[in-house]
Amino acid sequence: MPALPYLDLTAPGFSTRSDEVFAARDQHWCARTPYGLAVLRHQEVGMLLRDRRLRQGSGIWPRRHGMTGSFVDFWERSVIGQEGDRHRHLRRIATDALSRDFIASLKPDFDLIAADQASAFDDNGEIEFMEAFAIPFAGKAIAKLIGLGAEDWRGISHDASTLGLSMGVDCKVHEAEVNDACDRLRDLGGDLIARVRTGQDEDSYIARLTRGFSADADDEALLDMIVISIFGGVDTTRAQLGLGMTLFLAYPEQYQHFRNNPALATAVVEEFVRMRPTTTWSTREALEAFTFNDQQIEAGETVHLFSHASAFEPDIRATPPFDINAKRKAHFGFGGGAHHCLGNQVARSDMASALTAIARRVQRFWPTEQAEMLPETGNTSPARLPIGFELAR
Repeated sequence: MPALPYLDLTAPGFSTRSDEVFAARDQHWCARTPYGLAVLRHQEVGMLLRDRRLRQGSGIWPRRHGMTGSFVDFWERSVIGQEGDRHRHLRRIATDALSRDFIASLKPDFDLIAADQASAFDDNGEIEFMEAFAIPFAGKAIAKLIGLGAEDWRGISHDASTLGLSMGVDCKVHEAEVNDACDRLRDLGGDLIARVRTGQDEDSYIARLTRGFSADADDEALLDMIVISIFGGVDTTRAQLGLGMTLFLAYPEQYQHFRNNPALATAVVEEFVRMRPTTTWSTREALEAFTFNDQQIEAGETVHLFSHASAFEPDIRATPPFDINAKRKAHFGFGGGAHHCLGNQVARSDMASALTAIARRVQRFWPTEQAEMLPETGNTSPARLPIGFELAR
């Protein structure tokens, strides 16, 4: 067997979108890294996401990187850190709470929030997109989901985004702030449960979750599910909208095509997630030693399934690569298998509302400064995205 290529995920400036990663993918379906294997091709990523010889690896990522405290304890108890019957039980409760009908009932509210937030595109002609639109929209959408008013979004959004720092290779540096954010979100979760049990909230996602957990009498598991839902709901929408805007800036003709065809909002979301997934890889851990495609994987070995590289194999690429009309193979930006993202349909719905409102409000965009990006490992997004714009006539 030829030696595997090597990718140093810890190298300054390493990017899962780099030529280095694509060269490694062209050489072999996987590569060695400081943290186990990286799987780089579409077919192998899809197969291993569903392979029962692997367990969710993100649940042990923070502790493996030296983090301690309340966040690590919560993370390992949560649905992310569970397998087997316990995982299926927790997931079933959340899936029932996020039924298709319930998500559809939120769409008018998402549309109103998006239309209101789009007023940030005003006569000044310049904004920092993350601060002016992506962050507040994501926070207000999740506030609606959990039964709070839009005015309560700031603390929720800040703390959820802080939890995202736990998924990077430098997570230990952020240990104290991540633990503090987790504690505040758990306190909020307790307040939300109390609102349900005193009759102040009968209809929100929290009310539906609380009814689902009632037979368990397990408030800790309920609290954990609330925190993981807030974290995923805010961080995914915020980051993915910012990453999507970088694509519209790079491919302005695609934005104009969308403006002329607003029914393509759902297709735009899918192309955003395929092209620039905020979750750059999904992590798994081998439960046993096994051979896959002639590669020996040892028990306990970490396997990173690269979302972006797997969507850009030569036979999948298109010209142009970002095309909201193209028919694509399934992407893995929301993961797959037993740990497929629970809130993916909420994210798809609220992002479609956001994009539709922007397209109605704004004629065109352009960059005014270079974007400031978080490292393109783990979970990524723009930190700052200054843009100029022309309002729709």
